[in-house]
Amino acid sequence: MAQETKGVKYAASYKEQLTVRGMIIGIIGVVIVTCSSMFIALKASSLPFPIMFVALVSMFALKALGRTNINEINVTHTAMSAGSMVAGGVAFTIPAIYMLYPDSDLGIAKLLVITISGTVLGLIFTSLMRKQFIETSNLPYAMGQAAAETLIVGDEGGKKAQTLFGALGFAAIWTALRDWFMKIPAVLWFGGGSWMNYGSYGGVWLSPMLVSVGYLVGPIFVGVWFLGALIGDVGILIGGQHFGFYDGVTAANIKSGLGLGMMVGTGLGVFIKNVFPNFKAIFGSMVSKDSIGDSIVPLRWAPIMMAVFAALYVIVVDVPIVAAIITIIGVWLATAMSCQTVGMSAINPMEVFGIFVLILAKLCSPGITEVAAICIAAVVAIACGLVGDVMNDFKAGSILKSSPKAQWTGELVGGLVGAVISVFVIMAIIQAYGPSAFGNPELFPAAQASAVAAMAGGISHVPAFLTGLVVAAILYILGFYPVMTLGLGVYLPFYLSFTAFIGAAIRFGLDKFYPQFEKEGKGTIIGAGLLGGEAVVGVIIAIIMAVQFIA
Repeated sequence: MAQETKGVKYAASYKEQLTVRGMIIGIIGVVIVTCSSMFIALKASSLPFPIMFVALVSMFALKALGRTNINEINVTHTAMSAGSMVAGGVAFTIPAIYMLYPDSDLGIAKLLVITISGTVLGLIFTSLMRKQFIETSNLPYAMGQAAAETLIVGDEGGKKAQTLFGALGFAAIWTALRDWFMKIPAVLWFGGGSWMNYGSYGGVWLSPMLVSVGYLVGPIFVGVWFLGALIGDVGILIGGQHFGFYDGVTAANIKSGLGLGMMVGTGLGVFIKNVFPNFKAIFGSMVSKDSIGDSIVPLRWAPIMMAVFAALYVIVVDVPIVAAIITIIGVWLATAMSCQTVGMSAINPMEVFGIFVLILAKLCSPGITEVAAICIAAVVAIACGLVGDVMNDFKAGSILKSSPKAQWTGELVGGLVGAVISVFVIMAIIQAYGPSAFGNPELFPAAQASAVAAMAGGISHVPAFLTGLVVAAILYILGFYPVMTLGLGVYLPFYLSFTAFIGAAIRFGLDKFYPQFEKEGKGTIIGAGLLGGEAVVGVIIAIIMAVQFIA
């Protein structure tokens, strides 16, 4: 068990961490958060990480019941958050099918195969890769840090709690004024939006959450992230067009192709440098009955499940056999990329990873239909959404010394419930509003699904993609680990990168000129509060929107 922090109650045994009441609370939370996540992802084309919201809900609910501990709270919020990103994976991909082919009829059976297989594959790779990213690489996982700090300070009470909840309250009010009452602009655009003439979204997002992410992740990773943004927007989009090297469409294609290639290349680098040399330790649990290696739980059943899923893709989802095999392998690579990206940036572009495997499947299986290809993207996005999000919960668990097995069991329960709920929510939307609702600005714009539909035809600029892939893989193997955030900066809109950079710059200044501030933990506590306030209000707004839409 953990070395106890003064005033914080830790579990004395495994049974005190994984409890029946915790799972009941978790399942109730999963249903609510999954439904709201589906609506906000389709309606607002965004999806806030639920970890801060579910951590606070779990803490208040279990404290109200009495005789709880910080590890039971941690395991409960792991279960509760698992369903949210499963819903995100569905919302960011499946509507693309109806945008391209409104008369498509996927049916419940096909959707359940997609969601449940994506969830189970996510569970398998969570178990296999947790130690690599949480302990060995020790990535920041800013959301997980913030959740752990919130639970510790909330349990301790005192001045730290006042600071935390003061920052949380400020961010909550700010977010409500910005996103609900529309009294604060979401983005301040540079030059009155003049950068948009070049296709660049240059500006600053007025987001306490992303500033906090930049602060918590730190100057190195975020500095490289911002360098990527300068390369992508100032260099390729603005410079390339200003000096006549490219037209607008070509510049945009080079930017997206290069960024995507760098993220994929980093994933390859992770496998070559970190995974393959430790193959036996990481994957031994899938073949050995005597040792589980680095895995959380024994996984001798995993190869059988993978074979079953590949068969179901062929029989139920109409995916060619080669593409079905590529899907399983692609999920393996994509979840590693998701873990790396979320750990370094607190951003999880799950649909991007889905697009990558979709394109790979089309290259290896030319006869695959666009519908089947998008279904593959959905499986990958669901797995990446689950693994990337839940790694934040495992980061919190690592800080709080929770049992990884208890957390993984919570993820299993919450993920499977979310997989089923997601199917019925999207089917209900189709029945109520028709397939044409997807892509309709008045109903469900579903911007990410629109991107998936657009990319179903292939990579927009292959030379840029291959260049990014090779360069990033080499840089990572040579030891330049922030290369993932470099690619992320190239790919993402500039205003997101610049906002995170502000937080990192604040951290750099404080560490240099006022180091005592962070030594006393003030910055981390304030950052956790700011991050939590925006995340909590984001989820609450999603719940309100879902209820209003249904009503």
